[in-house]
Amino acid sequence: MCRWAAYIGDPIYLEDVVTAPGQSLISQSLAASEGKTPTNGDGFGLAWYGEREGPGLYHDVLPAWADGNLRSLAHQVRSGLFLAHVRAATGTATSRTNCHPFAAGRWSFMHNGQAGGYAGFRRKADLSIDEACYRHRHGTTDSEAIFLIALGAGLERNPKAALERATGAMEGWSREAGVTPHMRMTVAMSDGERLYCARYASDEYAPTLYHRRTEAGRVVVSEPLDRTLKDWEPIPPGSFAVIDREGVEITPFRPAA
Repeated sequence: MCRWAAYIGDPIYLEDVVTAPGQSLISQSLAASEGKTPTNGDGFGLAWYGEREGPGLYHDVLPAWADGNLRSLAHQVRSGLFLAHVRAATGTATSRTNCHPFAAGRWSFMHNGQAGGYAGFRRKADLSIDEACYRHRHGTTDSEAIFLIALGAGLERNPKAALERATGAMEGWSREAGVTPHMRMTVAMSDGERLYCARYASDEYAPTLYHRRTEAGRVVVSEPLDRTLKDWEPIPPGSFAVIDREGVEITPFRPAA
C-alpha cells in the first residue's frame, strides 16, 4: 500500500510536509511505520494548486528518497493546497501513468488501498467509466478507475455520493470475484477549493488516516509527520471529511452498490 499527505491553508513550501518533518513523506517512502508495507518505493507524485484552475503535476518512477528534483521542487514551490503521494504497487506496473495523484480538469485524486481481485474485473471497471471521462484514463490502476468512475457519477455535484457509488461498485465486483480484502482505502481529492477525504474498509482493517491543525492550515496524512506531536486526530473508519480553510466536517461514508 501507499502513503500520502495533503494540505490546505495559507501558502507554505511543499517541503514543510514532503521533506522537512522528522517523519516526512519522503521518510515514510523508505520506512513507514503504520502501512502494510514499510517501503513505498514504486514512484511518487505531487499535485498543487496555484493561480490556474487545474493543478500542477509532477510524477516519477524513482523512489521518492532518491529523487533530487523532488527535493529541489519542494524547496521552491509554495501552495495553499497540495497533495503528495508515495506508491507501493499492488499488482499494476511501476510507471509514471500509474503514479498518483491523478487529475482531470480542476480535480486531483490520490488513494491508498486495494480492491481484492482487481486484475480479474479490470475490464468491468474500465467499461464503467463514463465515455466523457475515459480520455483521462492514462494508467491501469484500480485507484484511477475509482476516480474516473466517481467523476462520471457526479463528482462535481456531490463528491461524497459520487465516491460512495464508485467505491461500492468496486467492492461489489471484488465480492463477485471472491477475493479479499474486498475494499480497503483512504482517499484524498480536491477541486482546488476544498479537500475531500475518505477512510473505509469492507472489514475491520481500514488504513490509518489523521488530520492536524497547524499555524498555517490543516494537514491530512496516512501517518503522523512528527511523533513528538500529540495532537494528530484520527479520522474514524467509515468516514468522509470535507476540509476547507475554516474547518473540518466529518460524516459517515457508506458505499452504495
